[in-house]
Amino acid sequence: MFGTGLIVLARGLPPPRPELGSLLAALDRPALPAQRQAGEEANPGLLARCGARAVPGLRALGLPTPALRADLAVAERAAETYLAAKAACAAVGLLVPWVAGGLFYLGTSTWPGWWMPTSACLLLAAASFFLPDGEVRQLARRRREELRHTLAVVLDLTVIALAGGAGAQQALNDASQAPRGWAAGQLRRAISTAVVTRSSPWHHLGLLGERTGVGDLTELAATLSLAGTEGAKIRSSLEAKAKAMRRRRLTEAEGAAQAATERMALPIILQFCGFLVFIGTPALSHVLAGL
Repeated sequence: MFGTGLIVLARGLPPPRPELGSLLAALDRPALPAQRQAGEEANPGLLARCGARAVPGLRALGLPTPALRADLAVAERAAETYLAAKAACAAVGLLVPWVAGGLFYLGTSTWPGWWMPTSACLLLAAASFFLPDGEVRQLARRRREELRHTLAVVLDLTVIALAGGAGAQQALNDASQAPRGWAAGQLRRAISTAVVTRSSPWHHLGLLGERTGVGDLTELAATLSLAGTEGAKIRSSLEAKAKAMRRRRLTEAEGAAQAATERMALPIILQFCGFLVFIGTPALSHVLAGL
């Protein structure tokens, strides 16, 4: 019975394999970033609800900063939710050392003193206060990278459609329908706005680049405003821009791989030093004992 229970537990731990039909249906399902954001704002997290009272005070201190406002816009996070999470994290950092000290006193009947929990709560609160900043910056950086990558894919598909005889507007609209994800949704929204307003799509892509902080979009809009909107010039401009973006992405990927390789050297060196200490400690103790 024990062995049967272990087998059942091992079979139940891995997640079930999804069906092929559901995966294919998910690929054809359109992305709804606006509705997802509304749902997230309607159901804020526990930390955001606990720290909502401290939002006016943090706003009086000038938070969030302009750089964080740009990251919050890209991450589609509300400033109130972000400030409430910062306040709640700081409050948790203030309480955890005192709770740990109380548990230590209950277990050992020894109070660690006042200076240790006080210093620990101040340090932990200061560190916890900046935890939401790192999360927002990381999410915004990932989304900007996704937007650059998706833009390069859309430009490649647009060049192929232009070579087939399609117009610039139609080629760009068709190319933006292929990718999926948050970045593809942003590009499609900008192109749809251009179609509805009957204006240049490059202008709206440039506005998207200014709003998200992606320089490739603003550079593309500036280049195509000088090259024109139809004919062979726009095709050559898009092809050159796509090649430049692919080359830049490859360079960044190589740099990231080299940086990761260099970071791996430090754990190996520390492991080697620990191995030397493990081997040399008995010999050194015998030498010192013989003296």
